[in-house]
Amino acid sequence: QVQLAESGGGLVQAGGSLRLSCVASGSIFSLNGMGWYRQAPGKQRELVARFDNSGTTVYASFVKARFTLSRDVAKKTVYLQMNSLEPEDTAVYYCKLERLRDYWGQGTQVTVSS
Repeated sequence: QVQLAESGGGLVQAGGSLRLSCVASGSIFSLNGMGWYRQAPGKQRELVARFDNSGTTVYASFVKARFTLSRDVAKKTVYLQMNSLEPEDTAVYYCKLERLRDYWGQGTQVTVSS
């Protein structure tokens, strides 16, 4: 059974930084197809960054080089380093793993105050 556990969210002032972590458990041998999405109140869930099926990083346009996606395969962990945070980045951030079906974590709240 695959499970994803996010951590690292919190409250930060505009311009600050946070690092999110997503640890995968279960029969996972690759972190391709794993990444981060976010959902702000009243909005649809959207892609932030992910590793595609070839392991290439894909970023949403709004990231604008502020965020960096990385991974530690041995730890089955994907990280999202977020710098220069803006109030518009306030959302629940979810980890997702794409396999024959999609697996989601429970989400971690990120709040950026102005």
